[in-house]
Amino acid sequence: MHQFRDLPPVSTGVDGLLDGGHLWLQELLVGGPFRFQLQSSGRLRVGDDEAEYDPEDAPPQYRHTVRHVRESCDWSALRSAVDDVQSVVFFGRAIHNRGLDYDWERTPSFLGTDVWVGEKDAFLGVDTVEHVFERLGLDPVNTFAKELRAVDFDPSSYEFPQSAWYDGPAAGVVVRNKRGACGTLENPAVDVAEDPSVDPTTAEELAAEVVTPSRVQRVVATLERQGRPATFDAVYDRLLESVFRELHPSRFADLDRRVFRSTVAERTRRLR
Repeated sequence: MHQFRDLPPVSTGVDGLLDGGHLWLQELLVGGPFRFQLQSSGRLRVGDDEAEYDPEDAPPQYRHTVRHVRESCDWSALRSAVDDVQSVVFFGRAIHNRGLDYDWERTPSFLGTDVWVGEKDAFLGVDTVEHVFERLGLDPVNTFAKELRAVDFDPSSYEFPQSAWYDGPAAGVVVRNKRGACGTLENPAVDVAEDPSVDPTTAEELAAEVVTPSRVQRVVATLERQGRPATFDAVYDRLLESVFRELHPSRFADLDRRVFRSTVAERTRRLR
């Protein structure tokens, strides 16, 4: 799969970014980089910014995103739009806890940012990308401003808007123009806890903390709303996905994950 587009800080003087024309300002999301590609065989290939994975082997914090993409993307629309589906790579953010506590109930598992088309040997333009994701049934990253004149944008005095996905200011913005130049402007007022200190806990204690009646009921309600049977396996899988999404990775750093998963299964079976 093609690699992610470079997103240097605006302060480094990104070539051509602010040299006239119009800008798009999109929310800078705190989550995991995620890319995916439909293979010619019909299998899905996924990856982050470092490695590619078979969907079943993706890191646990990405499992909710894999499921979301599989179930939400209109694959027939993709096949009808291009001759070679494998020539197209989709990029975005997997929204899981990387130091910012988003509203997990309403924030999509994936928000699209870029599309690479091998036949063009280029990323699509920022205005086109939004339409592509919407056509496929996936959410594009939210945009704060479109067609803002570059001469009217001053990074040093920019007032950051509220995030679309939690009750607080955006962690920053991604500044793009239609010529393909882009850069990031981080919000210094937002404290992103990249490696928060946590009190040590056992696998059993963490399972008791996260596998609550309300969480189990929420998962069951989601399955029923989607017309899917709320079997034990379905509830267990989705509950685990939600836990790995909503808790910071530091909570699992020194945990016996085998014991954690078995304890989660035991509590899920009892509470379901």
